[in-house]
Amino acid sequence: MNSVLYLAQSQRSAEMDTLRSDSEPFESGHPSENKQKTWTSRLRYFLQNPSSPQDSSSRKISQRPTIDELNQWAKSFEYLLSHKYGRVAFRIFLKSEFCEENMEFWLACEKFTKIKSQSQLRTRARSIYKEFIKSKSPKEVNLDSHTKETIAQSLQWPAVSCFAKAQKIIYLLMENSSYPRFIESDLYKELCARARSS
Repeated sequence: MNSVLYLAQSQRSAEMDTLRSDSEPFESGHPSENKQKTWTSRLRYFLQNPSSPQDSSSRKISQRPTIDELNQWAKSFEYLLSHKYGRVAFRIFLKSEFCEENMEFWLACEKFTKIKSQSQLRTRARSIYKEFIKSKSPKEVNLDSHTKETIAQSLQWPAVSCFAKAQKIIYLLMENSSYPRFIESDLYKELCARARSS
């Protein structure tokens, strides 16, 4: 199995892993330690697998981030999120900290802004609201009541920008809280060490 497919599969199955980890017994230690080990081992698999996929023109696609790219991740949260593997690595890190819903919400908002049809906007806006905004929703993100109420009022005829303020709040929360910890994490340091050695 090549590492890109593995990462795509692990990203799509994130919800299933969370559900599975709640129902399966842990081998030893605290549940958070075991979950962190699981996601760290997934990243290690990605780092150790040398196979490279090919696109339709048979050009090799870069498998791992270079040291220059990793250095850019450390300088700019925006650059980290704009880089495919940066998003994957950061999401793995967020899972280890049990706050992956922030990234999932941010990504959902990014996709939402690209919707053209008003009926699709309405359907997707309600879905995002139920999943991330509504009180006691499965993946509720940390937003103030005023922002939540403003979004709730816009659901009948949502604009592409109806989640813009909430998305910015969550972006800043990740940038100021999770991102500095990611840059100091063993996960990021291991990525850097492997990039230097290759």
